Amino acid sequence: MTKDLAKFAKDNGVEYFMISFTDLFGGQRAKLVPARAIADMQEDGAGFAGFATWLDLTPAHPDMLAVPDPDAVIILPWDRTIAWVPANCVMESQPVDQAPRNVLCKLIDEAASEGMHVKTGIEAEFFLLTPGGDQISDPFDTAAKPCYDQQAFMRRLDVIREISDHMLEMGWNPYQNDHEDANGQWEMNWDFDDALKTADKHSFFKFMTKCVAEKHGMRATFMPKPIEGLTGNGCHAHVSVWDAPGKASQVNVFAGEGDGQTGEVGLSERGKHFLGGIMKHASALAAITNPTVNSYKRINAPRTMSGATWAPNTVTWTGNNRTHMVRVPAPGRFELRLPDGAVNPYLLQAVIIAAGLSGIRSKADPGKRHDIDMYAEGHTVRGAPKLPLNMLDALREYDKDEGLKASMGEEFSAAYLKMKMQEWNDFTSHFSQWEKDNTLDI
Repeated sequence: MTKDLAKFAKDNGVEYFMISFTDLFGGQRAKLVPARAIADMQEDGAGFAGFATWLDLTPAHPDMLAVPDPDAVIILPWDRTIAWVPANCVMESQPVDQAPRNVLCKLIDEAASEGMHVKTGIEAEFFLLTPGGDQISDPFDTAAKPCYDQQAFMRRLDVIREISDHMLEMGWNPYQNDHEDANGQWEMNWDFDDALKTADKHSFFKFMTKCVAEKHGMRATFMPKPIEGLTGNGCHAHVSVWDAPGKASQVNVFAGEGDGQTGEVGLSERGKHFLGGIMKHASALAAITNPTVNSYKRINAPRTMSGATWAPNTVTWTGNNRTHMVRVPAPGRFELRLPDGAVNPYLLQAVIIAAGLSGIRSKADPGKRHDIDMYAEGHTVRGAPKLPLNMLDALREYDKDEGLKASMGEEFSAAYLKMKMQEWNDFTSHFSQWEKDNTLDI
């Protein structure tokens, strides 16, 4: 039963609602609405000028209304007088097809019509930096192999524990937190869930992490490669498909003994074909999963100070082996290791579903399983595509992939490509210090 937000406010002492939506570039936009006005907002939505955000709209467009999803409301654990609620964008009573949450909802419905309910868990990595963002916040975090560093963890226990406590309070069932492979880098994990719920939690997690870090005089960043020479921020996604959503799910349709090499690692025939779709569309997927210029400093990085990038550069899959783009760590699910910290929480889930559905419909084969160490022996692999070297290459791959563009939605795809090409052109016109250092005396 849909929550009445006015009653919810009265029952929980909520004084304000943050009605929030996420734009094409992953920017989180919000209006603060007093509880006394939320009944009208729940029905009609909060008004925004879409052109003022990263959406392909003009100043002449009518108001875009962000209609809150009351079933996804979250009370801020650090200020219980305020509740955050994600919204779906409409204009003149019609969904805004380019709005990321709308793109995801459409694909969830499409998958459900074919008896598939995608569940995912994500591993969101981030750095804790100084307020200016130019160096890590802990000057003593200098180990050559800093992953799981116990002492460094204790120096940032206040921040990590506070975020973990908030997740416990919200019922997310966080199950582990760790210092990651780069100095100043962290990862926090919580239970997998239906794709839309995971996207909402992912969006809120980024907001919450930044707020808690700022409270402690630090700056949290999910930027893919914020520090040269260090491991970048990934956002690995664990994917499975079930027979029903939520608690009604009983059967993992990815689990089972399918044929061939996928069956050997515990994927059913449906799981095999879903994975086949991911592999088939991987180069185009990168335009969504790795959406910034900086993203390609991570997936095509030279060896880092720790000895490994932990990021792929080739379209390969494997069993329980972290050096590939996709690994199957256990029967009934796979881990997509391509996405990075800049990925839009809603578009990440959407493009996984779109590629997977394509694979199932076409009975796509994921190709040969490679069980080698890609960092040491990757040069021996023949025939596997290399991932895009930069954002422009990724956008071109996406633009060529007519099937994936159609699945994501023609309006969304056109808007995304247009605005991302503008971003690329802005980058290429930027005058950098590198140019002076390398060509001043030519």
